[in-house]
Amino acid sequence: MERYCATFPNVILTNFYEFRLYRDGQRIAQVMIGRPVIAERLQTTPPVENADKFKALFDLFFSFSLPKVQTARSLAVELAKRTRFLRDEVIAVEMEENGGRGHKQIIGFYEAFKKYLIGTLTERQFADLYAQTITYGLFAARTRVPPGRNEFNRRLAFDYIPHTIGILRDVFRFISLEEPPKSLQMIVEDIAGILHAADADKILHDYQKTGKGGDPVIHFYETFLAAYDPRIRERRGVYYTPEAVVGYIVRAVHSLLKSHFGLPDGLAGEEVKLLDPAGGTLTFPAEAIRLAAAEFKEKYGDGGLHRWIGKHILADFYAFELMMAPYAIGHLKMGFIFDELGYKMADDERFKLYLTNTLEMEEIKQIDLPGLSSLSEESHLAGKVKKEQPVLVVLGNPPYSGHSANSNEWTERLLKEDRVDGVPIQSYYKVDGQPLGEKNPKWLQDDYVKFLRFAQWKIQQSGHGIVGMITNHSYLDNPTFRGMRRSLMNTFDEIYILDLHGNSLKKETAPEGGKDENVFDIRQGVAIALFVKNKKAKAPKVFHLDLFGLRAEKYDWLEKNEFSKENYTGIEPQSPAYFFIKRDTEKIKQYLEWKKVNEIFPVNSVGIVTSRDRFVIGFNKKELKNRILQFKNLSQPDEIIAQAYNLKNTSNWKIRDAREKIRNSSDVDTTIKAVSYRPFDKRYLFYHPAVIERMRRDVMHHMLKENIGLISVRQVAEGIFNHCFITENIIESRMTLSNKGIGYLFPLYLYADETKKQNPRPGATMMMVFEPRESYGRKPNISPVIFKKLEDAFGKRPSPEEIFYYIYGLFYSTIYREKYAEFLKIDFPRVPFTADCDLFKKMGKLGRRLSDLHLLKSTELDMPITKYQGSGNNDRIEKVNYREEEQRIYINKDKYFEGIAPEVWNYHIGGYQVLHKYLKDRKGRILDDAPRYCRIITALSKTMEIQKKIDEVYPKAEKRLIDF
Repeated sequence: MERYCATFPNVILTNFYEFRLYRDGQRIAQVMIGRPVIAERLQTTPPVENADKFKALFDLFFSFSLPKVQTARSLAVELAKRTRFLRDEVIAVEMEENGGRGHKQIIGFYEAFKKYLIGTLTERQFADLYAQTITYGLFAARTRVPPGRNEFNRRLAFDYIPHTIGILRDVFRFISLEEPPKSLQMIVEDIAGILHAADADKILHDYQKTGKGGDPVIHFYETFLAAYDPRIRERRGVYYTPEAVVGYIVRAVHSLLKSHFGLPDGLAGEEVKLLDPAGGTLTFPAEAIRLAAAEFKEKYGDGGLHRWIGKHILADFYAFELMMAPYAIGHLKMGFIFDELGYKMADDERFKLYLTNTLEMEEIKQIDLPGLSSLSEESHLAGKVKKEQPVLVVLGNPPYSGHSANSNEWTERLLKEDRVDGVPIQSYYKVDGQPLGEKNPKWLQDDYVKFLRFAQWKIQQSGHGIVGMITNHSYLDNPTFRGMRRSLMNTFDEIYILDLHGNSLKKETAPEGGKDENVFDIRQGVAIALFVKNKKAKAPKVFHLDLFGLRAEKYDWLEKNEFSKENYTGIEPQSPAYFFIKRDTEKIKQYLEWKKVNEIFPVNSVGIVTSRDRFVIGFNKKELKNRILQFKNLSQPDEIIAQAYNLKNTSNWKIRDAREKIRNSSDVDTTIKAVSYRPFDKRYLFYHPAVIERMRRDVMHHMLKENIGLISVRQVAEGIFNHCFITENIIESRMTLSNKGIGYLFPLYLYADETKKQNPRPGATMMMVFEPRESYGRKPNISPVIFKKLEDAFGKRPSPEEIFYYIYGLFYSTIYREKYAEFLKIDFPRVPFTADCDLFKKMGKLGRRLSDLHLLKSTELDMPITKYQGSGNNDRIEKVNYREEEQRIYINKDKYFEGIAPEVWNYHIGGYQVLHKYLKDRKGRILDDAPRYCRIITALSKTMEIQKKIDEVYPKAEKRLIDF
């Protein structure tokens, strides 16, 4: 009832005995026309009562008329309410009601879209897509009603949708001309009534004239989405591109066309073929059309504008879009823009916005489903542009999606091959002719990377041109993208990077320390890139510009500044990283000569990922064991287990399957293993593939026996490098805190995998007999070249432990961390090995002391520097509070640890503030390990003392280094 009243302003609720009338969610009248008790007990029709009141209630109901919506915002809100109802209460219900004619038709649309456009589309997502398409299709039709014709409804909508937009006509042929389910007819008629009463076309034109937005359609869509379902923008990466950003990119392209390609009319020149491959609601093509039209009118007058639009814009500007709602809005916007320019499209004209997956080259064959033949026609028209049409300009704002659903054979070739469909284009998976060598190059599969690659391929195909895009800025310095950067330099002669920053994930701030905001409502930093490929190839040059500050300040700069090479600083990206940002090249030459930690310890891996930490990881063995015993006891229903432990089925994990797999586990104790969860935070893990998403067993099994391992990261996105720790156990992936790099484990020793020996692969039995004896014991996980170089320098071979402790001590040098801070942010830390044996040993001894402290095994911890104090029996961690003036850490109002200096309280390891994190993660629990916490505090204090001694050794160690 709440949903009906929230959606419709005039509602009757009845059980056919009592009738209640609601206006705007408030009950304003009610009447009882018969006694239900008579019908129920006497099994007879009750006499009619209150007939006059009943008639009055219905007169009141029918006297209602939709209020005339006067503003764009109020119209967006009214449409959003009804579209949400259409999605949840009509389309979703129809899709579930198997057998009905409406069900078959709607399911037919769903299956066609899933098969031919979006392979991952769910029924819920389709209901959303279909509902928005209907609303915006009605909106587009309403704006084409001729002046003076005061009539608009569901059946008339079909007549006003252009014949050239076949897909929308297919949808509305069913909605308008056939017999959709009654519930669908009613809500569509209601939406049509709102649009008719509102005069939507006039509202949008007035909205623009009053100066409330240069792009009223997109502002309207944003308002609509905010009221309809704000999560859609987050889920799909659909973000309104700010006008200041769009304007700067379009003006820059316009300027470059004039200065670099001999086109005095810029975008207005009929030689320009333009494509937006991620068109969305056509923000970029719309701005390009406005600027081109202004250029044309200023130079040549209004007289030829009509012919120019038909001959140039409608012929040479293209866009692709995958989602139906933005597709409908895009066509609506184009009609609006052409109206503003005095151009009324004929029935056989359309803007060349095609519904297609840009990154799919296989065209849709003729579809047999009635009413959907236009999908294949749209695919064919888009395919000709993708494969055959040379373009001079590619621009836009491609989607950002780290887990791209755009995965197919063609995109894999596009990213990885050096020649794609006859077009030479250097692979992103190579650098300087060599394979990238990344264990997990998943970031190269992000959608924005694929769209940039597509744009690069199209310009390479044309032989010259410009790409202007705003994207995620990670590719500028992330080491995974070095092949991409080199490839872009190989294609384009001039590259201009305007880094807009705003990366809250990195905790970016302005150079002066002020706040740095994103130009979007997102956390990921962004950058504008302008790539120019001249007709005559030149040596590649890269130019860079940083723009920090508040969002309003960035908008202001973008609006007031035209593109100028003078605003940018030339940089020289160098092998092997080819950074697209400014770096200290002298320092990096020395630093890059050193071995990376993953080259020293070749067997390594990121930590495990359980996807359900709170269930499979416990603070102690007992509580975890009880949890697992309950889980494997199938007498308890799955629903109870799921509710008790907040477990949910996912696409690749089912509670019932997991319970079945471990039901026969005879000894839970042997499957429970110690795990390093956070710095100093040892917990227990049910290490079983039935409940753990990523076991990382190939590396983690080495830690199930006596061993130590180094923990570090590939990248540091926030703060300075302090991401180094030691473990004797398996590690969890968030052992370190870095949004760009989860914790890596580097075991010191390697053991044979007992499970593989017990279960050899087929045909491996004879080979096991002849395995080297060493494989049954343990061997050091250190590259032989390290041993060789150190032995040559020292005259004797150091032990694996000596190498490990040298590295561990070195990574705790504050001088090392600060001196190479920029490089430690972007790749694995590198190790400068001293050629001085005495210094090597001295650093190693300090590293050994640190290791013992961090494993809480050092005798230096036997006399802690702090005590746990307070009265009473309340040891529950209620609120963690450090009082600097008292040098105390309170866990509640009565209990505290004393004698903690501010620098110890604030000490960070792996990105975490150790002492705060340890207690925060135990909030609500009883503190039953106060002595351990005292030892941790002491270990941190001692660590800082040792770091000072390490810094006395480090500069001397770097004076004479071993060459590799």
